[in-house]
Amino acid sequence: MYVHDWLERETQQARAFIKYAFRGSHFAAWCVMARKKISTTIYITPEQNESLKLLHERTKVPIAVYIREGIDLVLERHQSELPGQLTLVAAGDKKG
Repeated sequence: MYVHDWLERETQQARAFIKYAFRGSHFAAWCVMARKKISTTIYITPEQNESLKLLHERTKVPIAVYIREGIDLVLERHQSELPGQLTLVAAGDKKG
């Protein structure tokens, strides 16, 4: 079994653990790249661009990996605003 097959089958929590446990390594970049991606365009400030380039030079992790990590952090922070099934605890909180 390949690592990317395992990542596809495991839970979101397991994928997050693998992603952050190996953050900054070539292995982490490979794991993230193993999944299918879509292309999009974003606009960042010159300061953000320079910081990301410096980070890439020091860690050799592709800039796109850091951008995807940032997106994951925003989605995690705003999880309650996204559609989806509520946990029993969250459903109880909404009633009261």
